[in-house]
Amino acid sequence: MMNFTRKSRFVAGGHMTETHSSLTYLSVVSRETVKIALTIADLNDLDIMAADIGNAYINALCKEKVYFTAGTEFSAKKGQYVVVIQALYGLKPSGSAWRAFLAQT
Repeated sequence: MMNFTRKSRFVAGGHMTETHSSLTYLSVVSRETVKIALTIADLNDLDIMAADIGNAYINALCKEKVYFTAGTEFSAKKGQYVVVIQALYGLKPSGSAWRAFLAQT
């Protein structure tokens, strides 16, 4: 079990990077598909359940080498380079990495 006692959230500035579109693909269900599924469930008197996965991206590994310079929030390590190993919100390939991780589990 992971210890999230000192968890923090970093968001990358993915809008400032250039990434090939094939690396950023994340499937998203369409509105029409949801409506069809809800209609079928209603017609067959089925129960519907939903879930939200909190902090989803941090469960996936980052495929690229990403690093940044540590800021003041890192105290003694300020100014040192920090290597990111987990996918971050804001990185273009993070959605694809999460989808691949979810497909493996």
